Amino acid sequence: MMRTTYMAKSNEVERKWYVVDATDISLGRLSTVVASVLRGKNKPTYTPHMDTGDFVIVINAEKIALTGKKAKDKIYYRHSMYPGGLKSISAGELRDKNARCLIENSVKGMLPKNTLGRSQGMKLHVYIDSKHPHQAQKPEILDIKDLV
Repeated sequence: MMRTTYMAKSNEVERKWYVVDATDISLGRLSTVVASVLRGKNKPTYTPHMDTGDFVIVINAEKIALTGKKAKDKIYYRHSMYPGGLKSISAGELRDKNARCLIENSVKGMLPKNTLGRSQGMKLHVYIDSKHPHQAQKPEILDIKDLV
């Protein structure tokens, strides 16, 4: 008798909501765990071509830790597509100005670069302080310090 590999079906996927407190957690450690939960790799029903992941709420984004000299040495670039339109901002300045963008860019960079990755990235919700409007979903606390 031959066994077949389990493949999840879209109507069988059960999604949970998790809350992650980013206070004093390094950006890379937080991003890897969150990306893995968004993809569904923490479940036994993980299927690479299906969106089997859960929703993740990150709170206290402004208190994220940047290790070493990353706050001043890590630079994010963007270009306006006009001559001389190269803009740059350090990770520390970006954390102070828009901490949501810092975490979202880090997590979405760890997801697949296709329509599946974009749909997985839409399940990430980042908030600057500890308040979030998702109490009705009854999110569970995901303690990153135990996982890393």
